[in-house]
Amino acid sequence: MAQTAQAHDGPHRSFLDELKDAVSVRAALLVLGVLALQLGFITSYIGAFHQPRPHRVPLAVTSPDTQVADEALYRLGRLPGDPLEPRTVADETAARRQITEREVDGALVMDPRGTTDRLLVAGGGGGALRQAITEVVTKVEKSQNRTVRVVDVVPGAVGDARGLSSFYLVVGWCVGGCLCAAILAISAGARPANAARAFIRLGVLLLYSITAGLLGTVIAGPALDALPGSVRALWGLGTLLVFAVGAITLALQGLAGVIGIGLAILLVVVLGNPSAGGAYPYPLLPSFWRAIGPALPPGAGTYAARSIAYFRGNGAGGPMVVLAAWAVGGAVITFACAALRRRGPAPAPPG
Repeated sequence: MAQTAQAHDGPHRSFLDELKDAVSVRAALLVLGVLALQLGFITSYIGAFHQPRPHRVPLAVTSPDTQVADEALYRLGRLPGDPLEPRTVADETAARRQITEREVDGALVMDPRGTTDRLLVAGGGGGALRQAITEVVTKVEKSQNRTVRVVDVVPGAVGDARGLSSFYLVVGWCVGGCLCAAILAISAGARPANAARAFIRLGVLLLYSITAGLLGTVIAGPALDALPGSVRALWGLGTLLVFAVGAITLALQGLAGVIGIGLAILLVVVLGNPSAGGAYPYPLLPSFWRAIGPALPPGAGTYAARSIAYFRGNGAGGPMVVLAAWAVGGAVITFACAALRRRGPAPAPPG
């Protein structure tokens, strides 16, 4: 036996034999999967952020003189590349209301008796979007020998540089939900053994979500004074978001085993974060990321967080429904995978 072991480990083993023992086929495939995720991460982020430009940004236009408003509507609606989607409203009060209700991202209030108009913007909706609207409208006004005075009717908090605090809070919540579910899988197997185990994992995830939602809100709000808004509402959003991302991760692990962790990273980090509207809100993103962003947890969470912080919760209903759908769907799939595994094929009779 000693001679056999010596022969197995002796100097005559080829490098290929050593390589096969050191790196299994499964490990090699997982490494290739990591490489694909890395390249996807680079492609997604650079693709989303390398050339931001406004596309059909909702803009209200109003003036005491309807003819002046109609002429401005015509000019703004026919700009190359369709950077704006202008619409006329009755008066400035209606324009401000549509901004606070997140129906439009800005408003141009025309003065028919002078050459200086006012551009109403919402810095709380994202600094990059405010800047883009200002640049486009200023250029158009200059071509008509007019000027604009920018008025921020929904300003961002002093500690919320360019409206990014809500985005980073959401990213932190998403990472926590994904890691919590992954740790549960690593410690006790990627797939729960039965429905009871699935229930326990989801219960632990819920307790974690409640705690993470509260602590994240306290840090971003009262502690750092970076994000205003209702603490209770942000806490509820954080709890739902963390649970939704965690439930998705558990569900994907139930379907694909440990590979499900990579799929969750693909969905939430590689695709979800650059399309979330954080650094660049939706109207500034390329069409692919602009289309998928609202349907993924980071995008829904970021939009809802800004709505709660700056717009009195207006516009948060749709994103909350999206998160609830992910949470329920993830939980149902997790239970279903556990139940099907429990019912697996009966063992073959002996003999």
